[in-house]
Amino acid sequence: MPIKCFLLWNFALRMMCEVELQDKLKGVLVMEKDNFLLAHGDCFKLLKAFDFKFDMVFADPPYFLSGGGISCQSGKVVCVDKGKWDKPMSQEGMDSFNLGWLSACREHMKDNATIWITGTHHNIFSVQQQLLKLGFKILNVITWAKTNPPPNISCRYFTYSTEFIIWARKSPKVAHFFNYKLMKELNEGKQMSDVWRLPAIGKWEKSCGKHPTQKPLSVLARLIQASTEPGAWVLDPFSGSATTGIAANLLGRRYLGLEIEEEFLSMSKNRRVELEQATIRNEYIERLVKLKCVLPPKKEMLVKEAAPVYNVPWL
Repeated sequence: MPIKCFLLWNFALRMMCEVELQDKLKGVLVMEKDNFLLAHGDCFKLLKAFDFKFDMVFADPPYFLSGGGISCQSGKVVCVDKGKWDKPMSQEGMDSFNLGWLSACREHMKDNATIWITGTHHNIFSVQQQLLKLGFKILNVITWAKTNPPPNISCRYFTYSTEFIIWARKSPKVAHFFNYKLMKELNEGKQMSDVWRLPAIGKWEKSCGKHPTQKPLSVLARLIQASTEPGAWVLDPFSGSATTGIAANLLGRRYLGLEIEEEFLSMSKNRRVELEQATIRNEYIERLVKLKCVLPPKKEMLVKEAAPVYNVPWL
């Protein structure tokens, strides 16, 4: 088959799969806008409803750390209680939970796809064990060293200032995509290490409300660009406030987020609508450039109207 015919056939097949994906989720989709799909429900159930393969998965699962401790937020002492979904559970329960959602996500990954999973010491070791059990190959464990961590109220141990992000590929024998050249360019011509010094979320990321475990746009922008090409499909089974989707669309990728909490779905929809504003997009891009998470954009990226690329009007 000539290469041109093969590419056209592959494109048509992909389009059919995307239409089928939307059709399968029709009853639970709460937002369907410019390659930003948001579905309401339990990820365990929703992942069984369709058979679509993604290029990348990002997951910010429960850390199971809301055990009544204290922390500092905006200068105030607060109780660590993120929600019922984050309450501590037994080791067996945690392992079973992590094995379940990882197994379900693996079924929706292309053979060369990769997955990123965030965590702390509360859950990350369980996640690592389940990844190995399922046959994933761990590529890196990123240490996200926060430049603005909250202070340690008790003064009885070192300040918690890091989170871990495991990066793994589906198959040990199938090569994955890594944008080595871009990562090196973002790091001033030096190889980028597995220690990322980036701030936690700022006020500018809370314009539509606050999610208790919201991740910063900078972290998502970096990992999405490191492991996908423009036009790629990204899955987030614990969508939360949809930072993954905002970063994906801002950078020309396509997104499906699954979320069970209606409050966070509403927040996510508002954030995606907000992204339609040129001033907001420009601010996001400028902030990401300063944090060395994206390259300085071409002038046409900062104008209000431009030729659509990947159904993202501003690219």
